[in-house]
Amino acid sequence: MGPNARGSATARSDASVGAPEGVPRGRHDPGADPAARRSTADGPPRLAVLDTPGAGGRARHFCGDLGLSIDRDGTWHYQGSPIGRKEMVCLFASVLHRAEDGSYWMVTPVEVGRVEVADVPFLAVEMFVDGGCGRSQSISFRTNCDEVVTVDRDHPLRLEHDPVTREPRPYVRVRDGLDARLTRSVYYDLVARGVETNEAGRTLFGVWSRSLFFCLGTLDEADWTARP
Repeated sequence: MGPNARGSATARSDASVGAPEGVPRGRHDPGADPAARRSTADGPPRLAVLDTPGAGGRARHFCGDLGLSIDRDGTWHYQGSPIGRKEMVCLFASVLHRAEDGSYWMVTPVEVGRVEVADVPFLAVEMFVDGGCGRSQSISFRTNCDEVVTVDRDHPLRLEHDPVTREPRPYVRVRDGLDARLTRSVYYDLVARGVETNEAGRTLFGVWSRSLFFCLGTLDEADWTARP
């Protein structure tokens, strides 16, 4: 099934970014990141979306920390408790932005508040391949919030390694500085589409998408560079 067969989650953008319905507002420890603490203490972050006026032409209300967090498994929490409603998670994710200092913020027409993110906001949970194989193929991923992103120059792949286990940690850009980490099974699906190519006397291993070659290199020293 191709990515066009999957509809992305719909969400109202005028919702409040405060506590989930029925849950009182609360504050949350912004953590040990000095840049994150400065963003919270100094007021609203530097975000392009804040250059546009909020609802009714008024400035958005700065809420500080919302008590919301996203763990490494992509699970959203409010004051330490998991949020079980996917519709609410997709709504929150649809208004998530990343500031210049790397902190994460939910921005609606009326409010802006900070969200703690352990790694990245999304997981890539499914892979699609359209257009055959090789240069003509397009590789797309569906996130845990049902957003579909196709790998290209604006949505590149990158690979990091766990500093202890050295296991690969692959990521894809979703939008506006927000990334998704590929789950283990999806990463194996990606590697299965890999091909070899020669460049400057070197044999490279990688994948094609939208006529760009994304080089994995060797798995212990990867180079996710888009090559036309």
